[in-house]
Amino acid sequence: MRKLELHWQILIGMLLGVVFGFVMTQVDWGKGFVADWIQPVGTIFVRLLKLIAIPLIIASLVKGISDLKDISKFRNIGLRTIMIYIVTTVVAITIGLVLVNIMKPGDGISEETITKLTETYATDAGVTSKLEEASRQKSSGPLQFLVDMVPENALAAMSNNKLMLQVIFFTIFLGISMLLIGEKRAKPLKDFFDALNDVVLKMVDLIMLTAPYAVFALLASVVVSSSDPDLLLALLKYTGVVVAGLFIMIVFYATVVSSFTKKNPFWFLKEISPAQLLAFSTSSSAATLPVTMERVEEHIGVDKEVSSFVLPVGATINMDGTSLYQGVAAVFISQALGFDLSFGDQLTIVLTALLASIGSAAVPGAGMVMLVIVLESIGFPADKLAIGLALIFAVDRPLDMCRTVVNVTGDATVSMVVAKSVGKLGEPDIKEWDDHLEEVI
Repeated sequence: MRKLELHWQILIGMLLGVVFGFVMTQVDWGKGFVADWIQPVGTIFVRLLKLIAIPLIIASLVKGISDLKDISKFRNIGLRTIMIYIVTTVVAITIGLVLVNIMKPGDGISEETITKLTETYATDAGVTSKLEEASRQKSSGPLQFLVDMVPENALAAMSNNKLMLQVIFFTIFLGISMLLIGEKRAKPLKDFFDALNDVVLKMVDLIMLTAPYAVFALLASVVVSSSDPDLLLALLKYTGVVVAGLFIMIVFYATVVSSFTKKNPFWFLKEISPAQLLAFSTSSSAATLPVTMERVEEHIGVDKEVSSFVLPVGATINMDGTSLYQGVAAVFISQALGFDLSFGDQLTIVLTALLASIGSAAVPGAGMVMLVIVLESIGFPADKLAIGLALIFAVDRPLDMCRTVVNVTGDATVSMVVAKSVGKLGEPDIKEWDDHLEEVI
């Protein structure tokens, strides 16, 4: 595997993981074996990626801001980033709503299937926890997301990957303050963060050496813990609509890359593919963030001034795949349970899904919490919320894996567009893990 390109190594690991997982489901001891001896490898890999996510954001963002000679450039990058993320999210939700209204997957769900899904999942701890979290988020004020961005304690924020927006806020504040005290005074601190950035990126290279083995473990774990195949088959049409929408979004991103950056879209997809495959395996854009940043900066050529802001912010607020899924899921649940939606309700879905995506945690399962908020916004009966979530819970994990791929691809696309618009899209500068190995042996 040493001579193969990384994305092929990861893809082989994924395929072998799926096959191994299916084999393990055929033996009585298989599930326990995977849980005890295989799954920990994948868990350690994801933890390593999460371990370096916050240090990478801080070092990269401080370096990006402190390298700016004109602070107005940062404002331009910030405004363009937010506006483009809003546009792509609206496009994603619209694609989802158009497809689900044409295909009508909810009309094909029988009463028997609804009853079976409800009995299986309505009281599941995963469903009830999502309802509780959505209720907590909905009870907060309209400006609570702004309050939540400002940390009370910077170190406490850095200790929790779910508080990434707080870390970004503190880091931007720190970087701008370094600019304002002048280059000479800020130099010692800047040198520290420059060195930290190089060290953390080297850690990414080292962690990625284990990626093919880790995705093998992650996919094997997903397969052996998958739900009842009969229930999955019953939801095949719904799943197909979501996957079709996500595929259209990938085509949309490729078109945007080709149109705005004049880069070959197939080259773009090839270079970002290791991050996409990891996003699929981990279902977490936050865990994938270190790899996304490394691929975008070194393999695509986006300047750190742009990538260090656009990608961490994107991992937190840009949920194109998740927003598309919410639009499809909300209409699907309404169709299956006989809840009629007006055109105004569907416009409400677009707006609510857009707002809910801002600040949504970049972790597995966050989309279900956002979906509850979307359903409540259109007046969906509260007593049927658990049934609605139960309808889609069986296929949520595999769809979560797919929509995370779209989230990560969207982040990379926007970083390229923003970089091109401010003249910061250069040539790739690929660094290998052993570039300086001869210096220490």
